Amino acid sequence: MRKKLTKTLIIALFILIPKGHCVAQGMPVYDNTNFISLGKQLIESAKQTAELLKMVDELGAVREKIEKVNNAVKQYQAVRDITRNNEQLFEMVRDDLREILDSPYIHGDEVEAISNAFNGIIEHSLDQLDFMGQVLSSDILNLTDAERLEILEAQREASQAMVADIQLKKRRYDRIISFRKMQALIKDRKLNY
Repeated sequence: MRKKLTKTLIIALFILIPKGHCVAQGMPVYDNTNFISLGKQLIESAKQTAELLKMVDELGAVREKIEKVNNAVKQYQAVRDITRNNEQLFEMVRDDLREILDSPYIHGDEVEAISNAFNGIIEHSLDQLDFMGQVLSSDILNLTDAERLEILEAQREASQAMVADIQLKKRRYDRIISFRKMQALIKDRKLNY
């Protein structure tokens, strides 16, 4: 039905329009050089796009390598800090414990309690070092670098807390010693009346 209507309209137009008023334009002429240059541009653009995609892939691989190196550096820094804290802890315990125990103002019954307090911190520190060694060397735990770094950061904070705990214990015992020393001086002083 639609085809018949279209044909009828076309025939009516030819009949109604006089012959002198219809001017045919002819076939359009295309310039093949523009078409060829457009094709070349499209091909060149496709090559550039392919190169950009390769570059994006390479940059992604480089980014992954940089992240791995960054995580390794952070892990190294955490291990270095933990090791430094533990060395400081051992030196403090060795020096401070000797100083406290050599004091004449520490009673004989207190020596064992003081030694146990300091030794407990050292044992805890050694346990943490063993655990850190297992985290770094064992693949049994199947940890990612981020998880390993998180554990090491927690270990670093724990080692810093142990150093602070030793310092607190040392200050406490120093105060006890200075108080007892002051008591002894007051007790042994000679009165001048």
